[in-house]
Amino acid sequence: MLNKKSVDDINVKGKKVLVRCDFNVPLKEGKITDENRLVAALPTIKKLIADGGKVILCSHLGKPKGEPKPELSLAPVAVRLSELLGQEVKFAADPEVVGPNAKAAVEAMADGDVVLLENTRYRVEETKNGEAFSKELASLCEVFVNDAFGTAHRAHCSNVGVTQYVDTAVVGYLMQKEIDFLGNAVENPTRPFVAILGGAKVADKLNVISNLLEKCDTLIIGGGMAYTFLKAQGKEVGKSLVDDTKLDYCKEMTEKAEKLGKKLLLPIDTAVAPEFPNPIDAEIAVSNVSVDAMPAEELGLDIGPETAKLYADAVKSAKTVVWNGPMGVFENPVLAQGTIAVAKALAETDATTIIGGGDSAAAVNQLGFGDKMSHISTGGGASLEFLEGKELPGVAAANDK
Repeated sequence: MLNKKSVDDINVKGKKVLVRCDFNVPLKEGKITDENRLVAALPTIKKLIADGGKVILCSHLGKPKGEPKPELSLAPVAVRLSELLGQEVKFAADPEVVGPNAKAAVEAMADGDVVLLENTRYRVEETKNGEAFSKELASLCEVFVNDAFGTAHRAHCSNVGVTQYVDTAVVGYLMQKEIDFLGNAVENPTRPFVAILGGAKVADKLNVISNLLEKCDTLIIGGGMAYTFLKAQGKEVGKSLVDDTKLDYCKEMTEKAEKLGKKLLLPIDTAVAPEFPNPIDAEIAVSNVSVDAMPAEELGLDIGPETAKLYADAVKSAKTVVWNGPMGVFENPVLAQGTIAVAKALAETDATTIIGGGDSAAAVNQLGFGDKMSHISTGGGASLEFLEGKELPGVAAANDK
């Protein structure tokens, strides 16, 4: 799974190269509000241009559900990419994606030219991995490069189907980095290996918890899902978020940790309030209480200061740390303290620090710690499935070395 050919292993001079990127960027009134994903794609695109490839880019954007929606067109991405690359990125405005504009644009390409296709999800077959659309995409190119880790856990036409109709399918730099960091962290970590899981729901992380307990030395649980673990231990958790259907699972995981001789750390204190903040960033008064003394009419919204210290200490001695999911309602400044403490601990350690996409990536970047991390994953769902030990179709489809 992890030993894949990359753009460094091929020669693309004079060849048409289809690159699946992740340009699923937030748009507001046709303007891109966060261009991290565009910037992250540049190294692969620049490498292929420099090598004399004819570079055809494709991506999805949002969820148009198989019909052309003007507000989800990739046209603004072509404009911004042209500026970032310092050369024209020709936009092929075909509602059917591989249409007359795309074919003409590709036909007219010189070495080093760049064309961007329209939103792949304008086609209803894209998410169903339909044969016809996969063949149409493949008909444009001789080489396929997948650099979209964010969709690697889904088998779609533009990342998996197309590979069946081209001889050469490799990964780009972004995908390679994800495989190197996430894959190796799980399969072959430098120890001690500490995994930190947060976020709201235990259900989202069931297999991750189980898989990581087998791989890591210490597993730290924070966020909303900690309260299900605490309730499973017989503690009063008040009105905190709890999944009563997962209490037995949490007990099993606690026993599994003991049996394997792994440390499972849960909060020892928590920030509580009578209500969830509304709106989410509204001012809120909280008190910090021991998890053995939670008031029945309040709910936990963040780890407390003693827990933050405990978790930070666990990180200090680590050599590899993987973090997925915030410690509390980090969108609220009062309830971001636990997440800030963990981010700070990761920023100050010499360990390899890997942030598993989604909310934790957003939190680390918002709090200004992004540049202190070894690797921030570009895919929330994909990184979770990687941490579960699942095979990702988008990675598996690339040629082996």
